[in-house]
Order: sequence, then structure tokens, then C-alpha cells
Amino acid sequence: MTETRDRATTPEDLARLFVERANAGDAEGLAELYEPDAVLAYPPGATTVGREAIRAVCERMLAHAPGPFRTEEALPTVRYGDLALTSTRPADHTGGRVQVARRQPDGTWLRIMDRPEIRPENRPEPGAE
Repeated sequence: MTETRDRATTPEDLARLFVERANAGDAEGLAELYEPDAVLAYPPGATTVGREAIRAVCERMLAHAPGPFRTEEALPTVRYGDLALTSTRPADHTGGRVQVARRQPDGTWLRIMDRPEIRPENRPEPGAE
């Protein structure tokens, strides 16, 4: 039986669905939030291209996740036709998470580019000196 997952009907839905699927440990579901040839700037310093490669990276990320993912404060979405630039203010103070999504022919949205800033292990939290 094929599992049916919620789909993003707005670009803003993608962040919520990412958090829900990450907390469920669903790497395949995370990869489904991306177009087949999407680009993910993760792991830090690398570029991952394509849904299958993104799924593999998500599996590794979820295996080492330090705890539950949290919904972060969304910044205003910028739209241009079938493209949308979404971003959130990271709770870990890394500067920003930015994604470009594209409206699909059926009206749903998928990510085509994603840059999730991640705090390096050796960099202290601001104000923690």
C-alpha cells in the first residue's frame, strides 16, 4: 500500500511539513517535499542534488538529530509568479534558513533550492562566551 502524505498547498506549508516529517523520522517524506532535481545546501559545505540524494542525506541527518525539530518563526514569503522565496528565523541563531519553492501544475508547492544554515559544533551560541 502506498502511503499518502499531506502536500503543500502554499509555500509556507513546506516548513510545517518538514518539521512534522522530520519529527516522525520520515526521510522519504522529507525528500518528497523537493522537486526531483532540487538542490539542497546540506551537509554544511556540500551540495546535494536530486530527490534520491536528498533522501539519503535526510536519513543520515535524522539518525544524528539531537532532538525534536521545532517550528521556527516564518519571515514574509516573497512571490514571483510560480516561484516563492521562504525563510525562517532559526532558533539556533545561525542567520537564516532560505528556500525557493515552485508551484507545481496541480497547484501544490515543492522546494527547488534549500539552504538550511546549521550551527557548527564548535561555534558557541551568541552570548555564551
